[in-house]
Amino acid sequence: MLRRALERTGPWDLVVVGGGATGAGVAVDAATRGYDVLLVERGDFGVGTSSRSTKLVHGGVRYLRQAHIGLVLEALRERGRLRRNAPHLVHDLPFVLPCYSNLDKVFYGVGLTAYDLLAGRYRFGRSKIVGTSEVVRRLPTVRTDGLRGGVVYHDGQFDDTRLLIHLILSAADHGATVLNYAPVSALTRNAAGAVDGVFIRDVEAGTEWRAAARVVVNAAGPFCDDVRRLADPAAAPVVAASQGSHVVLDRAFLPGDNALLVPKTPDGRVLFAIPWHGHTLVGTTDVPIPNVPAEPRPTSEEIDFILETAGRYLTRQPQRSDVRSTFAGIRPLVGAGGRHTAKLARDHLIRVDAPGLLTLTGGKWTTYRHMAEEGVNQAAALARLPRRPCRTRDLQLHGYQVDASGDHAHYGSDVQAIRRLIEGDASLGERLHPELPYLAAEVVWAVREEMARTVADVLARRTRALFLNAMAAVEMAPRVAELMGRELDRDPSWAAEQERSFNDLASGYRCL
Repeated sequence: MLRRALERTGPWDLVVVGGGATGAGVAVDAATRGYDVLLVERGDFGVGTSSRSTKLVHGGVRYLRQAHIGLVLEALRERGRLRRNAPHLVHDLPFVLPCYSNLDKVFYGVGLTAYDLLAGRYRFGRSKIVGTSEVVRRLPTVRTDGLRGGVVYHDGQFDDTRLLIHLILSAADHGATVLNYAPVSALTRNAAGAVDGVFIRDVEAGTEWRAAARVVVNAAGPFCDDVRRLADPAAAPVVAASQGSHVVLDRAFLPGDNALLVPKTPDGRVLFAIPWHGHTLVGTTDVPIPNVPAEPRPTSEEIDFILETAGRYLTRQPQRSDVRSTFAGIRPLVGAGGRHTAKLARDHLIRVDAPGLLTLTGGKWTTYRHMAEEGVNQAAALARLPRRPCRTRDLQLHGYQVDASGDHAHYGSDVQAIRRLIEGDASLGERLHPELPYLAAEVVWAVREEMARTVADVLARRTRALFLNAMAAVEMAPRVAELMGRELDRDPSWAAEQERSFNDLASGYRCL
């Protein structure tokens, strides 16, 4: 990939800055239209916001309550397309909203019926009001004192980073060049003052080179204002950053296949408790932050808030000692200027910040494809590229497989190649840790086929070990470093440094 980028002499049609959901979506859309695309990411793909979501593909129940009907309609439509285009990564998840008054049952029943109607043919399942016994059957650990029944509705669940990696691979499958650990250090301009390229640093080699572009698409998420200031140091911010945190508990807190919805929390959001990879994920919060850190961490107050709020609906109050991992992500909300971030909708923004520089930010995972379609339309017009139609509405993503199942279903059709690795070397079939399903072969696959360069790439994003069980991930790190060192031809000192670096990172995911 890097060699192809360095050897190119002419300009790229699009240089995309940012390898999260938005940037990957733009790269897929543009590449499938036949444009020449270079995507660069300063760290690993999805290292920021796109790996730290609540793992839901949904229309946004709370936006319905806030009367953002257009946003809900768009998200429901895209939710349906995403399940159709990536069935190995997106599936239906039933949610139960327990009600402790008959009035709540009617109120939420009507609202979620409206949610179904808005979804139309993209509906995942029919909402219904259920009695107390059905709520308990679906949520065996729900608090029953005062329970009057509940409402069941359906939304989508996914593994955010696995979808992101498959978007990156889809872009490459269609001819895009995609590079991680390649930060943009500067924008270049032509004689007329228009942005006509970027300077890119190769982190591993320590070298810098220029990529010419007909248009640069700024898809840097929470860091998009940093890219905008490369063109105009005085540029006013367009992002109001908000931190959302989560905790991960044992499956025993939510032992069934249904999720729990808490419809209203003190900070104006909803709280979800969902089954995810054999664990229970609970979140999220909404805390405005003035500056965006490279590695956000949940605050002690956020952790306590999540545990206390979840405990109001569970028979057993979760304690800090029950937390297996905790993580935070940053929402790049559009609307700088002091508005309460919980009141900001997940609309996206497309703007020309300078001739040749297009910024695409905001939005949410569920609507990434539609954002990308609109962004590429405007980028192509800005660069005066040949007009070509969008092809992603019905595009089967990399690994597409309808009947994927089991612990490794998220690889889709790629799982066959991983099995062949094990057939060639039985040691690669060994688990990396007894508490998690990940195999040594997945490390080799991540390096050879998914551009993993560090232990954190494998344990946080190619697998989800760090997000599921931080201590288990730390115990896996030496074996992962050994396998990666062999694949990348690194010496023992590299493996030792990778272990140290990962242990430092993992300390921020532990609930101390």
